[in-house]
Amino acid sequence: MQKEQEAKEAEEQAQKEQEAKEAEEQAKEEQKEREAEEASVTVSQEQAIKTAENYIDYTAFSKSGLIEQLEFEGFSTEDATYGVENITVDWQEQAAKSAQNYLDYTSFSRQGLIDQLIFEGFSTEHATYGADSVGL
Repeated sequence: MQKEQEAKEAEEQAQKEQEAKEAEEQAKEEQKEREAEEASVTVSQEQAIKTAENYIDYTAFSKSGLIEQLEFEGFSTEDATYGVENITVDWQEQAAKSAQNYLDYTSFSRQGLIDQLIFEGFSTEHATYGADSVGL
C-alpha cells in the first residue's frame, strides 16, 4: 500500500515536471516567434509607422481614417494597417481634437458633430466622447 502511494506520488511529480517543462518550451517558442516577427518588419512597414506618427503629430485622425490616409500615400492596406497598429495613439484624444477642429471652423449640433466624427471613422463611443469634450 505504501509503495503504491509512493509510486503514485512519484508519477504525479513526474507529470508536473513534464508539464512545467512543456510550458517553459512553449514560452520559449512564443518568445522566438515574437522576436522573429519584430526582426521581420519590412522597410515599408517601418515607413508606414513613421508616416502614421507624423500625421498624428500634425492633425487628428480616427484609426480607419489614418489607415486610409496611408493608403492614399501609396502604402498597401497591410502596411498601412501595420503602421497604424504599431504606434501609440489615444483614439479618444484624437476624437476630441477632431471635434474641436470642426468647431473651430463651422457650427454643429451635438448629434451632427457625432455623426460627422462617425463618418470620419471614429467609433460611436469615441465620437460621443469627442462631442462631450467640446461641451456639446
